[in-house]
Amino acid sequence: MAQPKAVRAAAVPDIAAQLDLASACINGAESMMAAPAAGGRPPLVVVGHRGKGMNALASPDERLREVKENSVRSFNDAARVAGVGYVEFDVQVTKDGCPVVFHDNFIFTEQDGKICGKRVTDLPLVEFLSYGPQKDQDKVGRPLLRKLKDGRTLRWDVRSDEPLCTLREAFEGVDTRVGFNVELKFDDDLVYQEEELAGVLQAILKVVFEHAKDRPVIFSSFQPDAAQLMRRLQDQYPVYFLTVGGTQLHADARRNSLEEAVRLCRAGGLQGIVSEARAVFRHPSAVARVKESDLSLLTYGQLNNVPEAVYMQHLMGVDGVIVDLVQEIAEAVSEFAAVVAPEPSPEEGQAGRLGPDRAAPAKKTPNFSQREISFLLRLIPELVQ
Repeated sequence: MAQPKAVRAAAVPDIAAQLDLASACINGAESMMAAPAAGGRPPLVVVGHRGKGMNALASPDERLREVKENSVRSFNDAARVAGVGYVEFDVQVTKDGCPVVFHDNFIFTEQDGKICGKRVTDLPLVEFLSYGPQKDQDKVGRPLLRKLKDGRTLRWDVRSDEPLCTLREAFEGVDTRVGFNVELKFDDDLVYQEEELAGVLQAILKVVFEHAKDRPVIFSSFQPDAAQLMRRLQDQYPVYFLTVGGTQLHADARRNSLEEAVRLCRAGGLQGIVSEARAVFRHPSAVARVKESDLSLLTYGQLNNVPEAVYMQHLMGVDGVIVDLVQEIAEAVSEFAAVVAPEPSPEEGQAGRLGPDRAAPAKKTPNFSQREISFLLRLIPELVQ
């Protein structure tokens, strides 16, 4: 997923007069931005990306280097934020069959002055856990580096470092209040046979069945065959298909649009879609098709660090957002659904006290003016680029 760019609409130069938005997008988005129906919309689910946010090691934003991503500490930090329902994290299976939590396909270190990398799934568990800080403080781990998309390799420096962890350790060490969105991680550059996929998924399922207990669990994957196979292997936990929704192209056509994602989910009996947020803004009418197919819709991406963009998705019918700026977005979402008590009448003895016959307090959502909405509709394409 792309590095997040923390930005609020108020901090962006006024580009409204210089930007044009396709009329289809304007009409589609505005038609879905009517006021919520009586009773309000279901609450928007906030999901912490890799815990309390991914590590963007080259970013000047220190919040993105606060705590090691995909670690027990990061998951618990996210769980302590009011309003966070799930944490999302990536699971791969080591050479000796142990599910571990790690995003990148390759893990890098420095040895004898040279940088070297190994594929995570080619490592035995003991070697995987030897990178970075160790649980046993008498041991010194191998230096942990990360290779960026631009080719640079940087030391994995964060304010609160943590040891790498297994899926089992995540279940055992993370607050049971928070659910898990387990991304089934596979390499886009590799071709997998069904037997190989099944072996990986069964290793993950074994841990989940033994340790999940009452914790909510969602599976998701960009790998279409893995997502459909996971649905066939079990029916206890929902399976979602991850898609870029056409924001970039893949050789597998099933990955290239929200329409294809809907077809794949319906054919495989999946329960939902996790889409790049930009795809939802580029094709807002697709949200209705997702809902008509009885599918849930979550989104991810840098736009989900913009409170206004999250609010627009809420109005469009998106069910949840995967975010890096967990504290900020959770607070913004709580404002969307804030309950405002009615003003007390003079006859009421205590200010704000509700009698037994009083109506339930009304829900309130942020009140954007038409000018602000127009500005946001023009701002979104700029952020999408």
